[in-house]
Amino acid sequence: MTTTDAAPTVGLDQLFVPDPFVVDLPADPDDTPGSRQVPNALYSRVTPVAAPAPTIIGWSAEVAADLGLAPGIESDPQTARVFTGTEVAPGSDPYAMNYGGHQFGNWAGQLGDGRAIALGAANSRSGGLLTLQLKGAGPTPYSRRADGFAVLRSSIREFLCSEAMHHLGVPTTRALSLATTGSDVVRDMLYDGNPRPEPGAVVCRVAPSFLRFGSYQLWAARQALDMLRLVADHTIRAHFGHLIEPSDSTSAGLGPEVYSRWFAEVCDTSCAMVVEWMRVGFVHGVMNTDNMSIHGVTIDYGPYGWLDDFDPDWTPNTTDAAGRRYRYGYQPQITQWNLLQLANALVPLVGEPAPLEEALNGFVSSYHERFRSMMLAKLGLTASTASADDALIADLVGVMPRSEVDMTIFFRRLADLDANAAIGALDPAGPLRDAWYTPEAVPVEVESDLDGWLSSYRARVVAEHRDTSERRTAMNRTNPLFVLRNYLAQQAIDAAEGGDASEVTTLLDLLRRPYDEQPGREQYGAKRPDWARNRPGCSVLSCSS
Repeated sequence: MTTTDAAPTVGLDQLFVPDPFVVDLPADPDDTPGSRQVPNALYSRVTPVAAPAPTIIGWSAEVAADLGLAPGIESDPQTARVFTGTEVAPGSDPYAMNYGGHQFGNWAGQLGDGRAIALGAANSRSGGLLTLQLKGAGPTPYSRRADGFAVLRSSIREFLCSEAMHHLGVPTTRALSLATTGSDVVRDMLYDGNPRPEPGAVVCRVAPSFLRFGSYQLWAARQALDMLRLVADHTIRAHFGHLIEPSDSTSAGLGPEVYSRWFAEVCDTSCAMVVEWMRVGFVHGVMNTDNMSIHGVTIDYGPYGWLDDFDPDWTPNTTDAAGRRYRYGYQPQITQWNLLQLANALVPLVGEPAPLEEALNGFVSSYHERFRSMMLAKLGLTASTASADDALIADLVGVMPRSEVDMTIFFRRLADLDANAAIGALDPAGPLRDAWYTPEAVPVEVESDLDGWLSSYRARVVAEHRDTSERRTAMNRTNPLFVLRNYLAQQAIDAAEGGDASEVTTLLDLLRRPYDEQPGREQYGAKRPDWARNRPGCSVLSCSS
């Protein structure tokens, strides 16, 4: 979202406009409460649950400006009411979406928005429409055995991470607001038989739409071709209109070629997204197909985490602890697997698998090229010699997990390395030593391999004849100084649960400029403290929220 300043601001009574998703697609005719299967509808109209004491504690001024909302509107009590679902603004027509998905590799059938309620569409100053959606505002027909609410700890994490990812340059949904509700929600955070009441909260999420891979899978699984074509055609006309050529429209809808082009674009944007995850050390934690956006943006911030020490096998999700399906290093393969499931759903529209298979194969080569380019940028290298690059990158990725080295600090400090000085990785006089959690415990053979890699890297840097200052500046634009480390988010949660939300505001401001030195805030770029090594919320998380 890029905001322009020309348009006048709008009030909450002018914010919402007709939502094409609601206008174009069939609604659930059953408006009675309670969980149920919804056989022939893309959404169900719902009424959010009113919060007894709604209070805004987090606000993205950038998202608000893109929506045309006036500065300071977050202080108006009506704003807290609207963005917790306590009051329905004019033009808003709240609904929950119907979709299915694979969860941990298994088909789960109908899932749907169990605790997400879309308020409707609004104009974006940067162009097009945006959907505003509340997470945690009460039950829907898709809530199954859950209550539809969300707790403060998970809401803080989603609010902060949505905005942090945007400012890092990672494709993502955004977050407009974070509000407490004034009521408690009972959760068993670690699923260990110890439920307790926690403060309730609601996040207002913002995206072009909240359509996911499962929005198409559900109808293919139900063999409801008319519904599959209906939602696919809506998606393409509303969000991918640039793919439609005059020859693509038929009496039955869009033609096979446009569906193929659409799938190829989804493969491309999904590939670009996961490369950015790998660049900054982000682990989604629960890459089910219902958590994959059709827009190639990060969606559904549940048990995510950030790599502290570089460990490709790490996953923050306790539910995934045994199989580690969604570990950091496996995210590209899971993205491709999820795209395969989407392709399977689209075969009835395309008529044959070949064009979809071509796009899937293209994902592999595209990821490899993009990953190499990304890693070269992290290393401050510009010239490309493919085989040598792959070896240099593979050697680094191979040696880093063998000692406890902080990923963010390592790459940031690498920019300060003097390519002409033969200083070892763990030399106390060198810039890299502080990246290790216990440098004195690094095995001799690992230190030797690190120094060997540094020697090869120095030779590459020297051979490029790139100005040292230019290289450092470029690397510092690629390698963040600040990320939303797990322990930082937990500290903000601890304070907010005690009634002090100031650290949420501080982190939001810090993460607006993740690549810049920020005097007085150096502690936010420090390594994970020992107390956070094994603490829930810092080292592991569950899907409980």
